[in-house]
Amino acid sequence: MMGPINSNWLFQSAMSSLQQSTPMNGSGSANNQASGMGGPGSFLMLLMAAMMENVQQPQGQMQQQAPANGLSFMTPGNSYNPAVANLTMEHKAVATSAADKSDLKFRPVQFLKLDEQLAGKLSGAAVHFIEAGKKYDIDPKLLSAIAVHETGNGTSRAANEKNNIAGMMGKNGLRSYETVADSIYDMARNLRQNYLNQGKESIAQIGAKYAPVGAANDPTGLNNHWTTGVQRFYNTL
Repeated sequence: MMGPINSNWLFQSAMSSLQQSTPMNGSGSANNQASGMGGPGSFLMLLMAAMMENVQQPQGQMQQQAPANGLSFMTPGNSYNPAVANLTMEHKAVATSAADKSDLKFRPVQFLKLDEQLAGKLSGAAVHFIEAGKKYDIDPKLLSAIAVHETGNGTSRAANEKNNIAGMMGKNGLRSYETVADSIYDMARNLRQNYLNQGKESIAQIGAKYAPVGAANDPTGLNNHWTTGVQRFYNTL
């Protein structure tokens, strides 16, 4: 379709050509029939007028009808978009060290299979486990298994009130996070920096430090089941 400048030029050129080719009577007016359809010149003028009406559409209306990239995505106003991490804190990169001899480095996982097994506060978080796994070179299944075990698959008080899905501790006890995604990335950073890069090669070795049996902050002895619980979820995810 021609743009406004080209169409105006075409119209002006046609009008000029018509004025030169249409016979004029003595009074100087076009020698048309009373019906307005006398001669090929009148018909061409009507045709050009119709073309101009179609060509010169408001450009803003045309742009609204067709996005620049030709794609249109319809999303409900209140829908959750798991592709947006919504991180509110800085998570520094930590490179994989030569000390990491484990088989727990990043590997692809089936997104849908992982996503459908996460519930509660972990619902929709599969993409964050995968992206955090990529960033810190950790198997997303390990991150997911720890979170599932620590929170009872997204139902714990720490998860619901503090967005803490990994039992991460701070100076005043359990840490609070603005988002679940922040908690996932912080867990991954901690595992890479303080566990895998320190030569911890298995879930059992990680658990001996992550949730030591007999720890003062574990009066009910839940740490006794940490390794078996995480290993079970890791095998099934």
